[in-house]
Amino acid sequence: MDYGAGIEQVGEIVDIIGVVAIVVGVVYAMADAALRGLRRRGPVYSRFRRVLGRAILLGLELLVAADIIKTVAVTPTLESVAVLGIIVLIRTFLSFSLELEITGRSPWQKRDEPVVERSESI
Repeated sequence: MDYGAGIEQVGEIVDIIGVVAIVVGVVYAMADAALRGLRRRGPVYSRFRRVLGRAILLGLELLVAADIIKTVAVTPTLESVAVLGIIVLIRTFLSFSLELEITGRSPWQKRDEPVVERSESI
């Protein structure tokens, strides 16, 4: 196996790990929400959104890493670098939006006080 093919396989493995991270996160968030709902413990919806958002963030970061690895593995052309740039921009925007939604602050802002779960009105 040559170097390029090996790096391509590493990229595919990281891709799979990214998808698995999202799927496991969705299953975990749903199970956690179901158990919290049945036991009537704490805010269910806000915790579900936070746990699900973090799983998606982790998966997106792994998928971006896989795209970068796969682009480097093949001979980079202007077209493949441009496509990678667009993919990274879209996924970075999604990550930024999810981080803002989860924590209520921009990623570059310091955390002054611990985040307290808000009670649900539903």
